[in-house]
Amino acid sequence: QLQLVESGGGLVQPGGSLRLSCTASRFTFDYYTIGWFRQAPGKEREGVSCISSSGATSNYADSVKGRFTISRDNAKNTVYLQMNSLKPEDTAVYYCAASRYGCSSYREDEYVYWGQGTQVTVSS
Repeated sequence: QLQLVESGGGLVQPGGSLRLSCTASRFTFDYYTIGWFRQAPGKEREGVSCISSSGATSNYADSVKGRFTISRDNAKNTVYLQMNSLKPEDTAVYYCAASRYGCSSYREDEYVYWGQGTQVTVSS
């Protein structure tokens, strides 16, 4: 079973930056597409970004395009989400998840392993 652990969340002012990390426990990490999702209070969880197993393909939700960048280092079993120009509406619990499908959708039923989440709060 693949275990995922997110880190890097915290409190940041609007316009600031954070880098989230998603670290996996198994050497087969590079078989998986990794997605980042977020859930704000009172809202449904939504897909934010994903990256294919090789790192060759990535996608972003319209709400974060141009501000967030996803990357992965398979040698370190880690995927990163660099978040710049943060807005209060980015406040949410951020989750990473692993899928054996390609990075073409954010269907939650395609993601079989999930982390516990990390809180991101954007506020002055």
